Amino acid sequence: MKVKELITNSNKTAFSFEVLPPLKGNSIEKVFKTIDRLREFDPQYINITSHRSEYIYKEADGGLYKRVAVRTRPGTVALASAIQHKYNITVVPHIICSGFSRSEIEYSLIDLNFLGIQNLLILRGDKAKHDPRFIPEPDGYSHAIELQNQVNDFNKGLFIDGTQTSITTPFSYGVAGYPEKHDEAPNMEQDIKRLKDKVDNGADYVVTQMFFDNAKYFEFVERCRAIGITVPIVPGIKPIVFANQLNVLPKVFHVDLPDALAEELSKCKDDAAAKQVGIEWCTMQAKELKAKGVPSIHFYSLMATDSVAQVAKAVY
Repeated sequence: MKVKELITNSNKTAFSFEVLPPLKGNSIEKVFKTIDRLREFDPQYINITSHRSEYIYKEADGGLYKRVAVRTRPGTVALASAIQHKYNITVVPHIICSGFSRSEIEYSLIDLNFLGIQNLLILRGDKAKHDPRFIPEPDGYSHAIELQNQVNDFNKGLFIDGTQTSITTPFSYGVAGYPEKHDEAPNMEQDIKRLKDKVDNGADYVVTQMFFDNAKYFEFVERCRAIGITVPIVPGIKPIVFANQLNVLPKVFHVDLPDALAEELSKCKDDAAAKQVGIEWCTMQAKELKAKGVPSIHFYSLMATDSVAQVAKAVY
């Protein structure tokens, strides 16, 4: 079933969470343990992140160094298939521009179509760590809306070379929204206009970047509705689990922490205390979002499985 249908047809606030492919060389069992821990809360779907290759330098013959591409978390398509087969839960693999060519994306779409996976989250993705700005791959894309166009053509049975094929299960997809503005957008108005372009281009729903101030989410939804965006806008939230996230999260994800939350975290002597503050704050967020009738709540569960489980138990 399409994510949009799962969201709109649910008789309660839907619940979803996100998992990462295991690090290269590691077992899938850790991912399964995360799902086993959280599936008691009836997740309507599970997102699987995708990761670009990064470049490292290795010593070669003659004392010289060569640049080598390394992908530390491969396996998004395979993991999506394994989860859907084992748990019969709708999966939503991320398809990203960053680090992938049009041909590589097409092969992923073919594999997913063969596997009967029909839901995607389409994202530009982050820049490479070594680059000062986002640089697309040769024969790749600079923006998510360009990737949307490829998926839209694929749904019509068109490959990137223009040849025709038969597609029996077209993809449905969501896109990302930013309640506090994408860090590269010149202002919120332009950011929301670009989001409307993506919705008009076929996105069925929007899932937000994490935020810690619900007022910013509600204001974001109002501004989206005012410009004509009518699809579900799913709030994405994350419980803080480490004391250093007081400084790390704003820097990495370009989000603000409310003063009350920052004050409580600054008092924490260790990670255990910060984790408890994170659970209490995220629970407060989730309860308010649910009370306001949001279509779904998406949890960013990276390194926070236990905290997400405690929040979900308190809310659902």
